[in-house]
Formats: sequence, structure tokens, C-alpha cells
Amino acid sequence: MPEPKKDDRDLLEMLKFELRFLEDGGYGQSPHAARRASLIFEDSLTCMNFNSQDRTPCSACLLMQFVPTNRASEQIPCRHIPLNAAGQTLASLYESARQLEIEEALRSWLKATIRRLEQEPQPPLKPFRATCSWRCP
Repeated sequence: MPEPKKDDRDLLEMLKFELRFLEDGGYGQSPHAARRASLIFEDSLTCMNFNSQDRTPCSACLLMQFVPTNRASEQIPCRHIPLNAAGQTLASLYESARQLEIEEALRSWLKATIRRLEQEPQPPLKPFRATCSWRCP
């Protein structure tokens, strides 16, 4: 039985990539379904399962460290990352907010998380590589 795939990318670089993706309008429209809004993280190269037929368990994702323990077994755990002090998550925002509000909450969370991580001592960096094969070198 093969060893489960593990996300060996650098967390800080991955979050910076996600922020650039967001600010460059990457969530403008879903690449998977033109009629639906993009799903944060899931419709980004940040997701280990983006455009992949072989699903990697979300438990291997770097974002899992931000998911509350009681939400780790959800089908899409990254939707349950608290984005602000009020405890709003992507799951709760998808129910009540417009795409612009969702993206602003994500932008604030990404900037705060990046700032916090940059202030922590870091081990040697491993280069971030996007998980796709069709748009990336």
C-alpha cells in the first residue's frame, strides 16, 4: 500500500501565493463551473486536489493546522478555518455573504497570518511549487 501523500510545500510561501492569486483576481470565476462562484482554496493551485483525479486526503494539507480540531473531519476542512475574531469561516460566509465580502475576509486573514508567520523563527525554506501541471512550468 503506497504511503499517503504529504504536502511538503513551505506554508509561508503557499500563503503568499494564495494572497497574490486573490489580489490578481484569481477567484473571479470558477474554472470548473462557469455558473458558480469560485470556492476559496478549492479553486486555487493552493489546493492539493485542484484539477486532480487522484484525491489526496485533506489531512495532508498545510492548511489543516488552521482548522479547529472539532472540524478536522469535515468533508472540506479548509472551509472551517476561522478568518476573524468573530469566528467567521468560509462555510458561514458562503451562506450569507457576497463574493467580494468573502474575498475581503480571506485577504485580511491571509495578511494577518503571513505577518504573524514572518515574525516567527523559520526553518530553512523549501520552495513553493504549485500543484498543477497544465499552467505551471
